[in-house]
Amino acid sequence: MHILRHFDDIAPALKGAVYAIGNFDGVHIGHQQVIARTAAIAKELGAPTGVLMFEPHPRQYFFPDQPFFRLMSFRAKTRTLGEIGVDQIAALPFDKRMATMEAEDFVRNVLVEGLGAAHVVVGYDFCFGKGRRGDGALLRRMGEELGFGVTIVDEVKKGGDTYSSTRIRELLAKGDPRGAADLLGHWWTIETHVIKGDQRGRTIGFPTANLSLEGHLEPAFGVYAVKVEIEDGPHKGTYDGVANVGRRPTFDKEDVLLEVHIFGFEGDIYGAHLAVSFIDFLRPEQKFDGLESLKAQIAADSDKARTLLAAL
Repeated sequence: MHILRHFDDIAPALKGAVYAIGNFDGVHIGHQQVIARTAAIAKELGAPTGVLMFEPHPRQYFFPDQPFFRLMSFRAKTRTLGEIGVDQIAALPFDKRMATMEAEDFVRNVLVEGLGAAHVVVGYDFCFGKGRRGDGALLRRMGEELGFGVTIVDEVKKGGDTYSSTRIRELLAKGDPRGAADLLGHWWTIETHVIKGDQRGRTIGFPTANLSLEGHLEPAFGVYAVKVEIEDGPHKGTYDGVANVGRRPTFDKEDVLLEVHIFGFEGDIYGAHLAVSFIDFLRPEQKFDGLESLKAQIAADSDKARTLLAAL
């Protein structure tokens, strides 16, 4: 899979793809349907299937002080897109140049002259260009003028829920990872590296892998049944576990951390890259009056998580 980080001076061999345009945060079922439509058109035209997205997310550019909101890291997103059949990704920098580009200039300079798009596929509510003035109607009009095709995909719903990244964030904030998974089409997963913690878990019989949530959405604070994939090294594999997201009030901590206890695991994984998938919410985070009550609750949480995970 090719990843383009600019649209200027693209090699001729990389031009002519059919592009789905959007941010595709989470690569949820709605996104997957847009990309499936893109792949079908690309097959008809004998062209590569492409995705055009922006990095960083435009919301991050315009509102840099807002809390982290991304459902998926760039690394995870590109890998997932590759797994569902995308041949080429144009991950264009969203900077001042892009933020102030008029919609018509985006079409001419980026889509036509830069990427040489043969066809573009967008969602029903897609807007682009300075002030979000461009829309599907403008794309269609300019496509007819400049010689590229345009497909607009209608809203996709599951029951009363629209497949949307915003709705998935709301479900995770409420502690509903299964509801989020129903819209995602896969478990919501945080991918990051294991960092050094205070190693207190070892002293109470429940060693944990500590992971920073920086750059990721913070779900509801509390305890979750999780699946853990260690992606490299001698311990490579998938394991069951229980995780806590929060500030660890029993120990008067303030920083937010993801702590994962992997069942039956022994080994040093500091620095390893982990993918932690959230399966079920067990209980909210709480403060305990001592280590013994904390240990008893972790044991109970672990038993419940084992039962839930065994039923998958």
